[in-house]
Amino acid sequence: MNRELNELIENADIVRFINSRRIAWLGHVIRMDEKRTPKRVLEWKPIGRRIRGRPRKRGIEDIEEDIEDGNKRVEKVM
Repeated sequence: MNRELNELIENADIVRFINSRRIAWLGHVIRMDEKRTPKRVLEWKPIGRRIRGRPRKRGIEDIEEDIEDGNKRVEKVM
């Protein structure tokens, strides 16, 4: 199983691979028509009261962190 996974991601760091796929998916969804369900879900803002406590992290926030981390890595190299 691990060999197959390693061949699939071509020996890349698994965390970087997942982050790059999330960013690629975001680009795909952003280019979608406004009526498509994934685009509507990405842009959806809930209405009403929230539950008590810390707000749950949204998927888009993970992607924003991935992009920021990628920019930091590029700055370190330069």
